Amino acid sequence: MRSLLFIASFLFWISASFAQKKAVTETGEEVLLYSDGTWAYAQAQDSSQHIIPTNPQIFKKDAASSFLLKSKKLNVGFWLNTKNWNFKKATENSDAEYELEMKDGTLYAMIITEKFEIPLESMKVIALENGKKVAPDLYIEKEEYRNVNGLNVLFLQMNGTMSGVKFSYYGYYFSNANGTIQFITYTAKNLLGKHLNDCDKLLNGLVELN
Repeated sequence: MRSLLFIASFLFWISASFAQKKAVTETGEEVLLYSDGTWAYAQAQDSSQHIIPTNPQIFKKDAASSFLLKSKKLNVGFWLNTKNWNFKKATENSDAEYELEMKDGTLYAMIITEKFEIPLESMKVIALENGKKVAPDLYIEKEEYRNVNGLNVLFLQMNGTMSGVKFSYYGYYFSNANGTIQFITYTAKNLLGKHLNDCDKLLNGLVELN
């Protein structure tokens, strides 16, 4: 199962790279152009579009997450519990900065950091549409904005099938003037239920550093 999970991670996040250019349409609307030929509006086009709900809960780092893993690209860090998680510099995906694996070997995570800003609503569209190129049945199970240690992040749970295996991606997206972070946990879909608490504890370690 481990090799299949890392293959899924590599295929999905390579295709979901957010490299982009800005352009203006003939009607004056700003759009983001991507190297694979896709595009998205830089901002929501009108109020009739689907509105992502905001979770009123305040999310904070878990008390047992005592190790701070720092990004070398952006001023962000990731508090984690090293009794439960192993981490290393990314080798399976050249776009990622770190890869993590829960010590029981059934839950994985990836941290992708890039030095450009993207509106959160656009990140949702890009991640879903690009992910469908390798998992055509990919869909969003749950979405919401969350306040995580004072940061406004987009939470997405996406499910899909790759090489006959059903996967779930459960993670945070954050962007500001300094750059963009994708902090994603992933596992087989049938295992996500038992790992929800583990996912949340890890993801809620995301912090901005001074």
